[in-house]
Order: sequence, then structure tokens, then C-alpha cells
Amino acid sequence: MIDIGANLAHDSFDADRDVLLQRAWDAGLEAIVITGSSAASNEQALQLARQHPGRLYATAGLHPHHAVDWDETLAARIAELAREPQLVALGECGLDYCRNYSPHADQRRAFVAQLGLALQADKPVFLHQRDAHADFHAILRDYRRGLAGCLVHCFTDNAEALEAYLALDCYIGITGWVCDERRGLGLRALMPRIPAERLLVETDAPYLLPRTIKPAPKHRRNEPAYLGWVVRSIAEVRGEDPQALARQTAANARRFFGIVS
Repeated sequence: MIDIGANLAHDSFDADRDVLLQRAWDAGLEAIVITGSSAASNEQALQLARQHPGRLYATAGLHPHHAVDWDETLAARIAELAREPQLVALGECGLDYCRNYSPHADQRRAFVAQLGLALQADKPVFLHQRDAHADFHAILRDYRRGLAGCLVHCFTDNAEALEAYLALDCYIGITGWVCDERRGLGLRALMPRIPAERLLVETDAPYLLPRTIKPAPKHRRNEPAYLGWVVRSIAEVRGEDPQALARQTAANARRFFGIVS
């Protein structure tokens, strides 16, 4: 299995990051892509990837929550990071009109700028969209032709949005949201509609702890070792063998990010 989105630069992992990684390898993961979403996490994600070559990889970008922080200095630094071999995608970038931590205009400006950097670097993009499909899709559609690849991470939207992203030849990242018997029913219903070659799996750790884990952890912190629970939930609703789905999604991740196993 490959976890294509884990926030391992998060400070909740500072005390036991090495132990956590060993649990991930013991659980059958072959690689993890660490999400960069701010100036600080971009640097730490790449540092971690350098420390674990062939197993950890990194992205670099600015999450829409922090879009007010976008400036030329950060843009130049992300362009530099994009030249590093362990840096496999630009982002996390996109739009989030749910929390609105940054004004919409600032979010769109930072998103467009990062898509431009991805074009220059010939790197795929790791994308975030929540409650902003219309604007997000319109912007992405204008840039899609020149982009090396697009991954809509942590997809939780509806069928219309899914079909729109698939029409743009996007990969779709699915998290533990699909394991939630309360909020995830709509997402579970969409699982059979994702082509096998476009499906990716992720934990988004430390967020979105799968509610299907047995026995349930005493804590709420998610981690890559729990990725198998996401795979099993997806396989269940798709009527597929979990091991086969794990192999398929790992192959998809290697293809999308250019990871050589």
C-alpha cells in the first residue's frame, strides 16, 4: 500500500515519528507521501523524505486556509523545492469555502499561482477542494491541459463533482471519510464510479481516523498504519478483494508520482 497523503510534519507526531513509521511498514505500507501545506511544513516534509529515501516522498504548496500568506518569497522557495528529486508534486493547493480562513480572492490568487508553478516545474498537483467546486473546477479546467497530472485529494463531494474531475483525467484520493457510517454514506455510494486506474488511498493523518478500526483506538490521532482500514471499506463497497485493491492503488500512486519501487 502507498499512503498518498499524510501530514507527518504535524507536531502531534514529534514525539514518536520513528515509531509511527515502523508501525506503517509493519502494516504493509511501501511508501508514504508527506503533504506540504505551508512554508514550514514544506521544509519539514522534504527533510523527512531525505532521511528515508525510497520510502518517504514530499509535496510542497500552500493550503487555501493559509492563502493570505502567499507572496513572491514563498513562490520562489516552492519553485526551488520542485527541483528536488524527493519532491513529487506541488500542493496542497486549491480552494476551501467551508472554513473561509482566507478570503476567497486570496485563495484563488494563491491557487492560480501554484498551478503556474506546477506548469513551469512539470510536476503534478496535489489538490484540495471543499465547498468550492464551481470556482475550483473553472480554474483547474483552464490549466489542466498543460499539467503533468492532477490529484483531487480527500474527495468528499458529490457525483457531479466526481464526474467533472474524472472528465479532466484527475486521480481521486479517498480517506477514512469512507469509513464513517454517519457522514460517509454518500461517498461510499460513489466508490464504484471511480475507475480502478484513477483511485488512490490516503489517511490524511493525523485527521480522519477511520471509524471502522477494531478495536477502536483510545486516541483520535490517525496515522499511516491505519490505511488498510480505508482500503477494506472501499473494497467492500466496490465488491473487490482488498489485497487486489491495495496493489492497484499502489500501482496508481507509483504512476502518478513517478515513484520507482
